Amino acid sequence: MTTTAASDNRTTGTTLVIGATGTTGSRTVARLTAAGHRVRAASRRATPVPGAEPVPFDWYDPATHAAALTGVDRVYLIPPVGSPDPATTMLPFLRRARDGGVRRAVLLSSSAIPEGGPAVGAVHRALPGLFGQWAVLRPSWFMQNFTGSHAHARSIRDEGVIRTAAANGRVGFVDAEDIAAVAVHALTDEQSPDTDLVLTGPEALSHDDIAAVLTEVTGRPVVHQHLSHRQLCDRLSAEIPAEFAAMLADMDRAIADGAEDRVTDTVQRLTGRPPRTFRALVERELSVR
Repeated sequence: MTTTAASDNRTTGTTLVIGATGTTGSRTVARLTAAGHRVRAASRRATPVPGAEPVPFDWYDPATHAAALTGVDRVYLIPPVGSPDPATTMLPFLRRARDGGVRRAVLLSSSAIPEGGPAVGAVHRALPGLFGQWAVLRPSWFMQNFTGSHAHARSIRDEGVIRTAAANGRVGFVDAEDIAAVAVHALTDEQSPDTDLVLTGPEALSHDDIAAVLTEVTGRPVVHQHLSHRQLCDRLSAEIPAEFAAMLADMDRAIADGAEDRVTDTVQRLTGRPPRTFRALVERELSVR
C-alpha cells in the first residue's frame, strides 16, 4: 500500500472517534484535527477536545448512538472496555452506522486476538462484511502501560514492581503515538487498508528488559516479579470479572510461550518513519528533569 500524507487526502465528511479521551483515541483526534479533518470526539461525558466536536457516547446506551453518527462517513472504534463479548454490543451499532452512511471503519483490536478469536476477534471477523472500506489495528502491548494509568504504571510508581505471568517472554511493545499515526492513515488515505495490521515497536523486550530501562532512565529501581498463571488470575479477579481476568492471564501465558516475540514493519510502511523505542518513550515521559 502506498503511504500518503493524511493532509493530502482530507475527507469531505466527518470522522467519529469513539473513546476520544483514551490512550489511542485522544492521540488520533489530535492528529486528525491537526491535518484539517472534521472530527466528532465521542466520550461518555462529551469531554471537550481541542479542534473537535464533543458528543456523548456510551456503548451500552443506544440513545447516544444516533447523534454521534449523524453526518459521519468514517469511524474509529474502541471496543467497550473490559467486555468479554463486545460483539453483542458493537455489531448492532455497526449495522446502524453502515445504514446511516458510514463507509469506512477502523477497529482497534490486539495482536493477541486473531480474526474470529475471543472478545473483539468476533467483531474483526464481521467488519469486512459490514463495510466496503475497513481496517483492523492489532497493536502489541502499549508502551504507555508502564507510564500512564495502567495497573503496571501504578505498581511501578507505588512499589517499583511490575507483576506478570509472562516469565521471560518478549513483546514488541508499541508507542500509542505510533498506533494513532497508523490509525489516521487507515482512516484517511485514499486507499483503505482492507486488512488487519499488526503493529509493534522496533524491538521485542521482556518485562525484565522493561524494568531495566525504567531503572536506568528514571534512577528509581524497578523489578519484574514473576507470577504464576494462577497467582495473576487471583490478583486480577479481585478487581475485574473473573472471566476477563482469566483472559488477561492467558495472554501473559501466551507471551511466556513466545506468541508476541516479533516485530513488524507496519508503522514504517504506513507512516514513512520508524516506530519509537521504549527508551525514547521513557526519556520523553518519565526521565528526571
